[in-house]
Amino acid sequence: MINEGYIGRNPSGNIIYVSLLFALLINFIPVGHSFPFPDMVAVVLVFWNAFLPTKVGLFVAWFMGIVMDVHSGTLLGQHALAYSLLSYGAISLHRRLLWYSTISQAIQLIPLFVVSILVVAIIRFIADGGIAPWWYFSRPLFDGLAWILVSLVLQKIINKRREPGIENKKLLHGK
Repeated sequence: MINEGYIGRNPSGNIIYVSLLFALLINFIPVGHSFPFPDMVAVVLVFWNAFLPTKVGLFVAWFMGIVMDVHSGTLLGQHALAYSLLSYGAISLHRRLLWYSTISQAIQLIPLFVVSILVVAIIRFIADGGIAPWWYFSRPLFDGLAWILVSLVLQKIINKRREPGIENKKLLHGK
């Protein structure tokens, strides 16, 4: 049985790309390094790749990663590789995720977010010897919490009910 998280109608490309742009703008907010703020681009990419793997794929994930690399001034391709791996994992899990509740989906996606964090940390260590602080590795938990919020909001936007058309009103009211 498919849960309430099933996307009932096919969203337009505008919804997909506006949500990715909004997530990118949230990632651009300077929050400092004192709190493991969730990577909203990663969460939104995983959402679209998990629910609509044919519309958003590895190229979009790679491109968004390059944009994040340029923004953060890190080694070019670091986030691109992490986002591509996240997208590949989400595409691999997309049939299984539909069967679970949003909270169960978040629990199942935390290991994907851990892999993403480890890839970024390992590349950073190899490139410049930088070691991530201990709290950096708690970010996948916050990504999982952000998954719950992003999933509920995007599903509500996509599945919003329209007012019934004239034909449907006649059937509903018998006039």
